[in-house]
Amino acid sequence: MTELLLKNADTVLTMDDDRRELSAVNIRLRDGVITEIGTDLETSGETLSARGCVVTPGLVNTHHHLYQSLTRAVPGGQDALLFGWLQTLYPIWSRFGPEEMFVSAQIGLAELALSGCTLSSDHLYLYPNGARLDDTIAAAREIGLRFHPTRGSMSIGESDGGLPPDSLVAREADILEDCIRVVDAFHDSSEGAMVRVGIAPCSPFSVSRELMRDAALLARDKKVMLHTHLAENDEDIRYSQEKFGCRPGQYAEDLGWTGPDVWHAHCVKLDDREIRLFADSGTGVAHCPCSNCRLGSGIAPVRAMRDARVKVGLGVDGSASNDAGNLVLEARQSMLLQRVANGADAMSAREALEIATRGGADVLNRPDCGRLAVGKRADIALWDVSGVESAGSWDPAAVLLAGPTRVKHLFVEGRQVVKDSHIATIDLPRVIERQNRLARKLQS
Repeated sequence: MTELLLKNADTVLTMDDDRRELSAVNIRLRDGVITEIGTDLETSGETLSARGCVVTPGLVNTHHHLYQSLTRAVPGGQDALLFGWLQTLYPIWSRFGPEEMFVSAQIGLAELALSGCTLSSDHLYLYPNGARLDDTIAAAREIGLRFHPTRGSMSIGESDGGLPPDSLVAREADILEDCIRVVDAFHDSSEGAMVRVGIAPCSPFSVSRELMRDAALLARDKKVMLHTHLAENDEDIRYSQEKFGCRPGQYAEDLGWTGPDVWHAHCVKLDDREIRLFADSGTGVAHCPCSNCRLGSGIAPVRAMRDARVKVGLGVDGSASNDAGNLVLEARQSMLLQRVANGADAMSAREALEIATRGGADVLNRPDCGRLAVGKRADIALWDVSGVESAGSWDPAAVLLAGPTRVKHLFVEGRQVVKDSHIATIDLPRVIERQNRLARKLQS
């Protein structure tokens, strides 16, 4: 038995069913689970002072492309719209291999951890030069984050009218075969699982209708989740209407891509009917505000989604379309954009934090995560509010308005991943040096 007592937290934002906010309390962690929250608790195990800290559930990232951390700020893609941005980067990504996938995932997950993230999904949809989903899973194990990788795919290349080069697409039979392999090898459906695998064709413009349908059938047979990009920008809508004769929401529904086991990334251009469809079917959305700003895609209708009771979580998206992987800043950006679109009272700091924690966990079907309550997993972020960012704040719990953007301590399954604002599980400077070396090689 391993036990840790977090002592004397100034404020605890539980995000539990009652959304309790507690003061001057202790939290007992035992064998990866929260076993007690209260005052005057004692332990025969280790203790850690939480004085001067706001304690929250670990943040949850519902959409990422970890491999893209090797291609940040590429000059040809800095000012491009989505399709042009992709066409700039595809040739570079085609030169990746297993090492690039592993190291870029380490960097991306470490960056997320430092921003308070304990659970991240990943959408890996290209596998050049022997790269496999296994490479990113190995990286997540070293960092220590809870991980939901998805086996993405592209099957329609340029010669067939698609966007990606032919070198980055694969035969659909081979794609489905590898989906079966990785689910059988890595997926853990049990409560407290550290790895769960999803199936995730890249987008309606890079795979066939048949692959979308077959992927949905396979996922339901294997009882895993489905993920893809949807309704990201105006180009996306036009493509759907021209190629499929309908809007993206209708296309998704027709192919079995709605339901509580499905979540879609972006959804910037959902209309009222599509929002109702997602609400009624339990379909989730990964909202990626910084990437949507970076690519000029627009402001997703998160306020309307939330009001309709659509499940919404946050995603940092790929580091090449965001150029950062800081999830707490993503939560702040989400709050600010909804205020720009709908008024200063459209979203509070607490609601945005709820989306970043409990909301993301619900999108990924992880009710054991995203909240601090007895029996839930010990995924916990401690934010030091004694520093300059919070100086003068009247409400320390409003960390998205006045608070740190790097976590002080982070625990995943009760194990410390960040200690005193540094990654505790790997030699991060060495990995950064390795990442930079690979980036220079790609530029040559």
